[in-house]
Amino acid sequence: MSTDWRWEYDPDHDHVAGGVPFHVVAEVERLVGQLVDLASTGIDVSDLGNGPRPGGLRRMDAAGGWFYFLVAPRDPLIVIVRIVPPFDAL
Repeated sequence: MSTDWRWEYDPDHDHVAGGVPFHVVAEVERLVGQLVDLASTGIDVSDLGNGPRPGGLRRMDAAGGWFYFLVAPRDPLIVIVRIVPPFDAL
């Protein structure tokens, strides 16, 4: 099992990012890349963003919209589960 942090879409890119403008997806991926970098240095990223409690579903703003993610420290993995684009892109 690898100890290097990584991120992925759940269930896949098409389901989570399909139809979302490219600039929004690019910003989400940039931010998640920064979360991976922080986690790789030992920082607990499970309480970053907004959410009812650390370790649960988190929400973070990105490019006028937002995205939801989960942190799985035992894997070590950050999972993007939904991207919501800005209203004018819907």
